[in-house]
Amino acid sequence: MKPVLSKLLLACGLALSLPALADTWLIRDARVFDGEQLHARRSVLVRDEKIVDADFRGAAPPDARIVEGAGRTLLPGLIDAHVHAFQQFELPLLFGVTTQLDMFTSVSVLQDMNDRMRRHDNRTRADVISAGTLVTAPDGHGTEYGMTIPTLTRPEDAQSFVDARIAEGSHFIKIVMEDGGNRFKFKTLDLATVRAVIAAAHKRGKLAVVHIGNLANARAALEAGADGLAHLFVGRGLSEAEVQDFVQLAREKRAFIVPTLSVLESVAGLHADELLADAGLTALLTNEELAPLKVNFGQQPVAAVMTSPRQLVAALARAGVPLLAGTDAGNPGTQYGISLLHEVAALAQAGLTPVQALAAATSAPARAFRLQDRGRIANGYKADLVLVQGDAASDVTALHHIVEVWKDGTVLTEARQAKQQQVAQALQQRQQGYAALPDGGRISQFTPEHLGSALGMGWMASSDQMMGGQSQVDLKVLEAEADGQRPLDIRARVATGFAFPWAGVAYMPGAQPLQPADLRAAKVLRFRVKGDGQRYVVAMLSSGSRIPVNVGFATSDSWQEVALRLEEFRGVDFGAVTMIAFNAGPRAGDYQFQLADVRLVSQ
Repeated sequence: MKPVLSKLLLACGLALSLPALADTWLIRDARVFDGEQLHARRSVLVRDEKIVDADFRGAAPPDARIVEGAGRTLLPGLIDAHVHAFQQFELPLLFGVTTQLDMFTSVSVLQDMNDRMRRHDNRTRADVISAGTLVTAPDGHGTEYGMTIPTLTRPEDAQSFVDARIAEGSHFIKIVMEDGGNRFKFKTLDLATVRAVIAAAHKRGKLAVVHIGNLANARAALEAGADGLAHLFVGRGLSEAEVQDFVQLAREKRAFIVPTLSVLESVAGLHADELLADAGLTALLTNEELAPLKVNFGQQPVAAVMTSPRQLVAALARAGVPLLAGTDAGNPGTQYGISLLHEVAALAQAGLTPVQALAAATSAPARAFRLQDRGRIANGYKADLVLVQGDAASDVTALHHIVEVWKDGTVLTEARQAKQQQVAQALQQRQQGYAALPDGGRISQFTPEHLGSALGMGWMASSDQMMGGQSQVDLKVLEAEADGQRPLDIRARVATGFAFPWAGVAYMPGAQPLQPADLRAAKVLRFRVKGDGQRYVVAMLSSGSRIPVNVGFATSDSWQEVALRLEEFRGVDFGAVTMIAFNAGPRAGDYQFQLADVRLVSQ
């Protein structure tokens, strides 16, 4: 190889291996919310990864690319103070969220993100500052996701447990105080162990943040020395004395609170309808990415249970207790990035001023989590910026109208445009027509040899054992009934050991397990059933959702036909159904029912 050509190829190889250098940008004559206060008119100069002049004056540098800010608001990159980052790492940036504070993810994700940020090679993803593995009891909240994690039982082991998390790369320590609700129960850490973990974290200079589920645990965590609470809690209202006592305690302990109104609304069965109705926002989300916003933890709306958290948010804001905007994205009713726009609006509706609500998503989480390089528009800070149309400091819904996003000084115009094109193309393909259903709509073909179907891969036993539970199910095809259909006999033993125990039979409409299938031609699910008189559920899951939507049905000792309109399964994407299951649970005990002639029909 000739020396000149060899040097040229080497230079090209180095260019491809190194991250692209960011440009120089001048955002000129914008309203600037610097993380704490609004400046009516300022220009901000960015060079490479940093803000070099937060109040630039004079002629534009000759190498600067100029963005006009008139009629617009420039803000620091938004910070979501409560997520579970395990997927869709590029998505937050499209909505201006440049940093996520993660409350529980896998060690591999934690270490990969730490490595990316250490190399300054994370321009295409939101930064993730993570607790890594949370601190919980055996069979406690956090153990129900089908992954094995270490757990803690004794205060004497708290220091070694915390040290192990720090060695893995955890930035702070997340602790669980959660015993569940009326429908399910978790084991939880005792107060002595919680105190020991908080002390162990503080000994190593780390923050200790506590997940709580009720007022008593919230007070106990603060009294034990927690730096902050990762949630508030639902309830139909607190007394004035309860509110004031809690606020006073939070002030005395100098704690911060992450209300997570978005996920609490999901528990209450409420949807972020303004997000789903905004075509400019949904143009950045595929149907799979929209799916989590359409389903909730609570399947029936009970708005009254949002009274308690909204009471507390208003009182905490008045008292000056730091409130951080966090969504609990990764859970039903939320989605990375976009849900923070709703969270900021929800905080404003609960009693924060627009400026306070914006600070809750910028400077407040940066200050609380000791992130000294972000959350502000100031000299030397990271060039993580969001430019929106309108005056966001007067109306936080201006955050819906993003003009531009910068991550580490790199503009994301092309990424946002590419995502819009991807979504538009997928929508066009989807509008070309529905997939055909089997003749007569029957999806059950039960024989002793095979639980088959004319559509998809067929049927299989399903239980919470796949998530580490202990429920069991036995399936047996019986002799044909008078109409010639062989029924499937399902005998289930639902056992405690998983938060939401179940056992039953699942139909997979795709060619592989959990592969999506287009069932939009169907309007009704019909089936024949008889059983032990107990109630069961049809559970339906679609692509992008991790928790199925359930609709109940009753059984008796004689055959009956059940017809469920698919519109009852609110939030399911019928163009991408991955599973239809017939389940016993969640009450522990023995169940028996028979299923036959299952059909998906147009009426």
